[in-house]
Amino acid sequence: MVKQAENHGVDGVELMKKKLKWLLLLGGVLLLVVVVMGILQSYRSKAEEKYRQTATPTFFLHGYGSSYRAEQQMTDSAVKAGAATTVVRANVSTAGKVTLTGSGWNSKTRNPIVEINFAGNRNRNYQTTASWVRRVILAEMKIHHFKKYNFVAHSMGNTTFMNFILNRKLQTGMPQLAKQVALAGSFNGVIGLDDQANRNSLSANGRPRYLTENYRYLVNQRQNYPQQAEILNLYGNLEDGSNSDGRVTIASARSLAYLVKKRGKSYREVELKGKKAQHSALHNNQQVNRYLINFLWGK
Repeated sequence: MVKQAENHGVDGVELMKKKLKWLLLLGGVLLLVVVVMGILQSYRSKAEEKYRQTATPTFFLHGYGSSYRAEQQMTDSAVKAGAATTVVRANVSTAGKVTLTGSGWNSKTRNPIVEINFAGNRNRNYQTTASWVRRVILAEMKIHHFKKYNFVAHSMGNTTFMNFILNRKLQTGMPQLAKQVALAGSFNGVIGLDDQANRNSLSANGRPRYLTENYRYLVNQRQNYPQQAEILNLYGNLEDGSNSDGRVTIASARSLAYLVKKRGKSYREVELKGKKAQHSALHNNQQVNRYLINFLWGK
């Protein structure tokens, strides 16, 4: 009987040790949760101090022969910086059908991002691709009903966007453009296609001395550019004597000014130099990310 009582005592001690172990483990987990929540709250508070918190979406569009992957480094940087919280994707088929993927956003989401992905990424009929941009915006509007939006484009994505924003018919029922970021914009031609290094130059008022067919169309429609929009034009200079980023000349990129400078609310140009300013490298350039994030969302 004594031995049995002793065994019960030992079992009780072991049980208490196990309970204490689990309580300590639970306490550690709870403490970790509190610490993590505190860090996240601090991170959110700092982001709120640094960036405007709005429901205005920002659309990103890639260039010729490219895809949404060209946009991801920029969009990931915005999320990492705390400037944006949600990234969704709008896939557009060659027939112009829009399919939205991702979890979407709700009334509490701030600065949502939409990556546009064209299956027909080699289509150079800019009126067609411009209509695709309209369809993407309409698809998101049916869900979220926003009144303003921002737009970021790389390379020929800028040509598509300008054909969209200057087309009165395509602007029917559209929300207001708040901010436009042009990155390596081929507004007046691409080297090896309809332009060449050092062939063109800009006159004193910013008008190119040589105009491509598409640029002539944009010039004729430039009065349609929205007056409330702010514009940031980022372009590259390899400093190798070509006065270009390897694909788009400085003159072609800067020809945007002639189309929008006297119409939009504000216009700013930034020239990026060196190897990291190469045409395709620009959308993986940390300096570009800083300019883009501060312009779109900075207080």
